[in-house]
Amino acid sequence: MVPYAGWDMPVEYSGISNEHLAVRSRAGVFDVSHMGEIEIAGKNALAAVQLISSNDASLLQTGQAHYAALTTPDGTFVDDMLVYRMATSHFMLVVNAANTEKAFAWISEQIKTIGDVAAINSSNRYALIAVQGPAAREVLQPLTGVDLADIGYYRFGYGEVAAARATISRTGYTGEDGFEIFVPPNVADRVWQAILDSGRSADVIPCGLGARDTLRLEAAMRLYGNDIDETTTVLEAGLGWTIGWKKGAFIGRDRLLEQKERGTSRKLAGFEMIDRAIARQGYPVLSGGRQVGMVTSGTQTPFLKKAIGMAYVPTELHAVGAEIDIDVRGRVSKARIVTLPFYSRS
Repeated sequence: MVPYAGWDMPVEYSGISNEHLAVRSRAGVFDVSHMGEIEIAGKNALAAVQLISSNDASLLQTGQAHYAALTTPDGTFVDDMLVYRMATSHFMLVVNAANTEKAFAWISEQIKTIGDVAAINSSNRYALIAVQGPAAREVLQPLTGVDLADIGYYRFGYGEVAAARATISRTGYTGEDGFEIFVPPNVADRVWQAILDSGRSADVIPCGLGARDTLRLEAAMRLYGNDIDETTTVLEAGLGWTIGWKKGAFIGRDRLLEQKERGTSRKLAGFEMIDRAIARQGYPVLSGGRQVGMVTSGTQTPFLKKAIGMAYVPTELHAVGAEIDIDVRGRVSKARIVTLPFYSRS
């Protein structure tokens, strides 16, 4: 257990590698109740979300979600988030635990002039349990009357899970199919235990922060504070697909449009080690003997069995196949730029 953003969080239960492989081959269960939930409602809720978010929320149907950046005027990240359209004029934003108060303050300030809209930090109303892996649906289905096959990817529905009212979302942070289940906090322990009991025959196990991090890195999902923050733009992070260019004005649009037209001087790249070494966050990236970047995320992955990572590199070094050097604790080690994501489920 470790302190994390005001929470006591499990790093591992039975070992990071064991938990990682369980999710890739069967399923794992994560307590991610530390995530923040901010609800935006009112007649002008859509206008408010369109202003603060990089993505085009007008394209969302009720019961659908998408990934987006909560942007600064410089086109960088206050946070990254999932945007859920709960109703025509009601949205829920799921933000990172460490950024919940910051994100809520930012949103509240930005939407002051929008009109009939209110933002509420409703994080205390929700516990969040994720079931991730190829066996996730068969494990969860006996516990709910909702037909999980009818919930498409990045869509959600309502019903009961283990006799608790729930919002069931087909989303996750592991690169696998799976579900994230929002339930009232006072029943979270019961739902958690019911999922583990249901998954016993499939050898489903609880998983901690360590496996969550190695899984998301294999899937090249960005981590706020490592791969994205208030110094990195949405385009530099390779997340241009989250920008709704046609929706009109939003915070940071002018800066991002300028960057789109002019190009960026650096980009986030994926790499795998050529030499026998593991590049960790903060290790210098070198080219021609001089530092040109920094590793943002890196590890030896249990499933791919490779040392992989991500780093911001000059655009001219971003091409797949290009070689870079990484200073691994004083020893220069070779790495190769590769296509992201490192892992995609079949």
